[in-house]
Amino acid sequence: MQTHTTTFAMLRVRAGAATSAALARARPNSFLSASAVSNARSLQIVPCAAQTATFSSMPALKKQWSRSIQGRNIYGIRNASSFKTAYEEHVSERTKQGVVPKPIDAKQCAELVKLLENPPKGEEEYLLDLLTNRVPAGVDEAAYVKAGFLAAVAKGTAKCPLITPTRAVKLLGTMQGGYNVAPLIDALDSPVLGPVAAKALKDTLLVFDAFYDLESKAKAGNKFAAEVMKSWAEAEWFLSRPEVPKKISTTIFFVKGETNTDDLSPAQDAWSRPDIPLHGLAMLKLARDGINPDVEGQVGPIKQMEDLKKKGFPLAYVGDVVGTGSSRKSATNSILWFMGDDIPYVPNKRTGGVCIGAKIAPIFFNTMEDSGALPIEMDVSRFKTGDVIDIYPYEGVVKDHASGTELCTFSLKTDVLLDEVRAGGGGPPLPLPG
Repeated sequence: MQTHTTTFAMLRVRAGAATSAALARARPNSFLSASAVSNARSLQIVPCAAQTATFSSMPALKKQWSRSIQGRNIYGIRNASSFKTAYEEHVSERTKQGVVPKPIDAKQCAELVKLLENPPKGEEEYLLDLLTNRVPAGVDEAAYVKAGFLAAVAKGTAKCPLITPTRAVKLLGTMQGGYNVAPLIDALDSPVLGPVAAKALKDTLLVFDAFYDLESKAKAGNKFAAEVMKSWAEAEWFLSRPEVPKKISTTIFFVKGETNTDDLSPAQDAWSRPDIPLHGLAMLKLARDGINPDVEGQVGPIKQMEDLKKKGFPLAYVGDVVGTGSSRKSATNSILWFMGDDIPYVPNKRTGGVCIGAKIAPIFFNTMEDSGALPIEMDVSRFKTGDVIDIYPYEGVVKDHASGTELCTFSLKTDVLLDEVRAGGGGPPLPLPG
């Protein structure tokens, strides 16, 4: 397959051939051509002309340069009207299913950044919002496109009337780690962008081997790099986050008996597990005492949960025995989708939430813990669906919200559990599909 670009050289990557860690070391001052990412067998990573990074440490990547073709629309990119129409058709289809749109994929993101170079009048904020809030973070293929485009804007090798170099660096700072790290570290060399990049890096933890690049800059006298190293050492990223509240008010969603992970993430629906909102529809799709699925065997108790939320409090998943079985990550994702908190700038993933059980399976407990949720074992005999309770996590007491009557006491499983909730999880900050 022959492809061309307008002003960029190309690097072909076999899809899935490179590990996330290897790709994360790549300098993403680049973006992907839409025509390339539409090919299911390969990706075309398109570095900007000013790119000087070597790929010798990335054996999974094979260099392949192509000639430059000027003045031709060889991206296969639609105009803004057709792009918006196609995207809104997707939004409409998902709405009919009862779920939010999928995140922007690599091909859509390549179209999006091309449109942002010369945004049509009246579509500016629409396109900018998609880039800001609907592109996955981390080392997703679309994140590579986004990070590359923003890196090029920051360097001045790409222009966007809506995004200044300073704003480009700020947007890079919202991407959680991975492909955004290298351009942020590069920006530390700029007296104008350096302070902005340093602020972003102070809150970025998933830096992989780029830590050593930052360390080298700090040792060489880069004051912004030194600020970041000092900030990490003093855990400012953690201390800047709000503490777990002294009182958590929540409405109980009680599932009697044993909840197996297959109840929360049915094996028959395993194909949809990467699509967390869609897969979540199957949670508790089989009727049981106190659980009323919207469509028996197909869609779980969505309306029942929505009605409970009208009380004005987030839901807490409560059960006698919770989380036995092996599909713990996708089961956690399902619970958090309905009972967790949005992650800013990260589409279709949630964190936080409360899970209570008389007994919580150990590996499920750990997965909840790693996802930023607050799992607590306690006596649940006085709880029922619809009750509003106040949890006092530091005191180990639960009270009835209306009367203040003490319902039970508890002890946290670990001394650092509340710190892990504050940190966004005891493992990776992002709750990944699985």
